[in-house]
Amino acid sequence: MKFSQTIIAALSSTAMLSPAVAFGFAPISSSSSPATPTFLKAAAIDVQEMAERDVGSMEQWAANLGVQRVDGIQLTSEDGLDWQLMTTQDIASGSPVLSVPGNMILTSSRAKEELSQYGDVAAGASLLERLGSGDIVPIYYLVLKVLYEYDIGQDSPYLEWLNGLPRLYYNAASMTDFCYECLPPLVFSLSRGERVKLDNVIKAIEKVDFLSPQTKNDKEAIKWAFNVVTTRAIGPPEEKQIIPMADMFNHGTETEIEMDYDENGNLVAFTTCDVPQGSPLRMSYGCPTNPSALFATYGFLDETSPATFCKIMNIKPNQELLEIGYDTSRLVFYKDDGGIAEEVWDIVLYQVLSNNREHQELLYESHINQDWETKQALHERYRYETSSYLQNHVDTFLDQLQALSNKAIGKDVNEHPRLPLILNHNEFVKNTFLNVKANLDPIVQEARMMQQA
Repeated sequence: MKFSQTIIAALSSTAMLSPAVAFGFAPISSSSSPATPTFLKAAAIDVQEMAERDVGSMEQWAANLGVQRVDGIQLTSEDGLDWQLMTTQDIASGSPVLSVPGNMILTSSRAKEELSQYGDVAAGASLLERLGSGDIVPIYYLVLKVLYEYDIGQDSPYLEWLNGLPRLYYNAASMTDFCYECLPPLVFSLSRGERVKLDNVIKAIEKVDFLSPQTKNDKEAIKWAFNVVTTRAIGPPEEKQIIPMADMFNHGTETEIEMDYDENGNLVAFTTCDVPQGSPLRMSYGCPTNPSALFATYGFLDETSPATFCKIMNIKPNQELLEIGYDTSRLVFYKDDGGIAEEVWDIVLYQVLSNNREHQELLYESHINQDWETKQALHERYRYETSSYLQNHVDTFLDQLQALSNKAIGKDVNEHPRLPLILNHNEFVKNTFLNVKANLDPIVQEARMMQQA
């Protein structure tokens, strides 16, 4: 849906702010002659984990620069640490609720263009390419932008926004080494990937020549900037962007908000359903059936997720498996009823038939040709083998989860503040697997009896 200036005007007419100032300001960026970073200026933004967020000043900053909100849309928090946008009045589906002028939006390409005026940014990008992390170069440019604004402190036009952002993160990049010892294999793998990204960005920033030595050597500040970007940036891999104020929409499996742009590049967020008063306004950060990925990247557990990846990680997919349905977003166990996705059964059957190429090919061909009768006959013939395979996987994984969680017993959460969330994640997965086990055990027992008959 594209929004015209007519719709923007409609939003402005009911907003808290004057429409006259909606989009009439210059781009927010530092001048071509950069401010000189100093240690004292950098101290204007405290990145210590327990530093207080100044959300009030951030809201006023956004209002002064033309961000528009309809009446009833407000930032709320239960603990002063985590804030989100919600509505205090009923909103009809399709209603614009928030607009952000295009010049406020930080993008990878704009950051690269601006910062290239101040010094060498290409050397860091080239290093990332050589390290095999070329995919995060757009993230690197935004991290540099955040660090530059941090570096110039009081001179930054983004000071109020930065001071309103979180300091305490629970994602993989923030975990202690011990936290990693308590992670199940999939989350461990995803988390290590996030940590490698951070380590490589730190190496790339060493190549930058316009940041102050204090900032370049401050790994906590770099980690904070990395977390700001990776938890708030949206958009395609080649062009990431951060949209102040719109970055306050939380994630939801069930969403109320989508975002689009008008012909002038201004962002408009609008409702996708009728939203009753008192409801949060949420968008999707990623696949709802892969809460482990959300956990590693963003640092939260989506307990409303209807399913989770089945955690079968010892199967290397070939082209036939991919065509049959090997996709982590579809290879799921369902949380509430312990259901097992059809794709899981298909992948396991293909694996079971690895020593019987004739039947393996028959499975593949029946799937491709939509010959469901032949496919179902294969499933019935090998029901005991596939259900036993899954039963062994589930039992083994439950034992691993318990052992991982036991490691955390007696550990100081002040030293490892992400441990409670990790344990909650493990418990979420455990309960899902227990529900699956309750379904699987009778299937295995019945299949064994039929095989012995």
